[in-house]
Amino acid sequence: MIILRKTVDITGVKVDSITMDEALEIFKDFLSSECVKTIFTPNAEIMMQAYRDKELRDILNTADMLVADGAGVVLASKILGSPVPEKVSGFDLVKNSFSLDINRKIRYFLFGGKPGIAEEARKTILSQYINVDVAGLRHGYFSPEDEPEIIEQINSSNADVLLVALGAPKQEKWIYANKSKLNVKICIGVGGTLDVLAGKACLAPEFMRRNGLEWLYRLLKEPWRYKRMLDLPKYMSLVILTRLGLLKQ
Repeated sequence: MIILRKTVDITGVKVDSITMDEALEIFKDFLSSECVKTIFTPNAEIMMQAYRDKELRDILNTADMLVADGAGVVLASKILGSPVPEKVSGFDLVKNSFSLDINRKIRYFLFGGKPGIAEEARKTILSQYINVDVAGLRHGYFSPEDEPEIIEQINSSNADVLLVALGAPKQEKWIYANKSKLNVKICIGVGGTLDVLAGKACLAPEFMRRNGLEWLYRLLKEPWRYKRMLDLPKYMSLVILTRLGLLKQ
């Protein structure tokens, strides 16, 4: 199934207007690509960072697929008059990709998190999904001097998909800086996905995720994040001012 790319401009970031099913079809197509494809999954907090940080904004706009991870981005698209069809969360995209059938096992490299997190995530993945092989692991604590060794480890694993869990915006900037050196098919920034798979972090309950209340769950679980959470009302104010024509996209 060929899906022509359609993006909408949301505060300067070109977000793909796609459903989860369409995103998975594109993911599957990327697995047969001759060059590295990048996937970014910004939520409203990251979109606000991108508004302030031109470098990050430009990097996000180089993505081969960029999905609306969070109700805030979906709401922003509606306010601006170009609604995306639904939220496509990075965690769900990765989880659903584990069930893709391409007549062979898809090989993943897990990169990021604290020491031991990737190992625990691998156990969960291999115990629940039969179409997946975890080709390699590397925690996310490293210095610039370690990067050539890390890239060699990734390339020698023959992985199809590199999950980069360094947190935003570090993971997006790392992928952009190293894309040309990697031999994988897909690089995707996955934030806290490995922590969830490892059982060290929890997703919000389904009813909160369905109703766009993940931010409230995170705030209740991690109240020290409140300063970062202030970016959420700031972002919605930015979107409204843009819609009123008081700011340019």
